[in-house]
This record gives sequence, structure tokens and C-alpha cells, in this order.
Amino acid sequence: MAAAAPPPPPSPTPAIISEDLLPTGYNVFSRIRLATIVDVPHIHKLIHQMAVFERLTHLFSATESSLSSTLFPENSPPPFTSFTVFLLEVSQTPFPLIDQNYPNFSPIHKTVNLDLPITDPQAESFRSCGNDAVVAGFVLFFPNYSTFLAKPGFYIEDIFVRECYRRKGFGKMLLSAVAAQAAKMGYGRVEWVVLDWNVNAIKFYEEMGAQVMQEWRVCRLTGDALQAFANV
Repeated sequence: MAAAAPPPPPSPTPAIISEDLLPTGYNVFSRIRLATIVDVPHIHKLIHQMAVFERLTHLFSATESSLSSTLFPENSPPPFTSFTVFLLEVSQTPFPLIDQNYPNFSPIHKTVNLDLPITDPQAESFRSCGNDAVVAGFVLFFPNYSTFLAKPGFYIEDIFVRECYRRKGFGKMLLSAVAAQAAKMGYGRVEWVVLDWNVNAIKFYEEMGAQVMQEWRVCRLTGDALQAFANV
């Protein structure tokens, strides 16, 4: 009788892949970098959108020309010694590493994983120069000084994230970038103001550890009142 055929080799054990290792959602690549004069058109549009959001368009008179001449004048001082703008860009592909040749700062790269893709109806008008990145927000800040601490600090004049990119961690990234720069330079604090009706922002700032100082009020001289008082 013929010998029985050998049994077939055992099937290979299927590899078990943890669900934690499976890619989920949608990756958004982000970069925070120092703005330059070529970014002024985007900065101007962002400021206007912020004025709309804050219901302050009646106070908005900035132009691209006035922003260029004041934020990026000839022989501009080094970043962080005067008006400084961090620009937030997002992309569907990783950003190339760039060297902006500033000893105190390197662009900040982070990847954000989202459950759903972001639909940006204004992507083309906010397309960043030279790549497929889109400008999503900005923060403008400059040095101030605390006599009580005897230390310089940063004052944030404006921070803004475009509507379709909100509630995804990008505002926190911009604030963190300013705070990190202040800490790196040995500065004492970072300050800014918030509109009293913007309860979502107030809650966000309190949750990140900021003090909302109810006992302080903003005082401002501008326009005709400034000119009149200058002549007293």
C-alpha cells in the first residue's frame, strides 16, 4: 500500500496588530514660523476676519501698505525685540525643514490627528507662498516690561485662528509658542486681553492656567482724544 502523503505544513499564525497602532482619522501637518513681509497680504486678511469676529470692523483701518511699513520696515530690528508675528500654516503633507537663520527660534512642527478632514472654503486665498500649505492663523506680540518683576515680558496684541481650524488645538499651539519663547529668553510673563463676551476664550484661557484679572481695566487714548491730550 502506498505511503500516506505527509500532512500539509501548518498555516502561519496571523500577525496580531493592536488597534492602537492602526492609523485612524486624518493627519494635519502644522508649522509655526516667523512671518516675513511677503506674508503681509495674509496677515491683513486675518486681521480683517478677526475684526469681523470681534464685531469691531468700524475700527479697522489697516492696509497692506501700512502693515508692511510698520511691521517690516527697512532695517527691521531682530525678532522678539519689537513687533513679531508667528504664522500658523497647515498642510496635508509634511513640511520641509527650513532655516530662517534666527539664533533664538526654529520653526515649530506638529502633527494633529483629527476624526474628520477639514473643509476650508478659503484655502486658495490663504495659500502660502511656494508650497501647498495654507495659512490658518497668527499671533502678533511684542516686548513689554514688569517693574514689579524687574523683567521683560511679551504682550500679545492679537491672536486669531480662522473659523474652520478652531477647536482643534491650533490656538493653544500659537499661545504655547509665545510662552515657550518667553521662557527661553528668561522673560517674566505673557499678557493679553480678551473681550468680556467671549466666554469660550475666557474658559480656554483659565483652563490653560492664565489669570483673568477682573480688577483691571484697559485705558486707551486714540484718534482725536490722543491729539487733544498731546496738546494740553
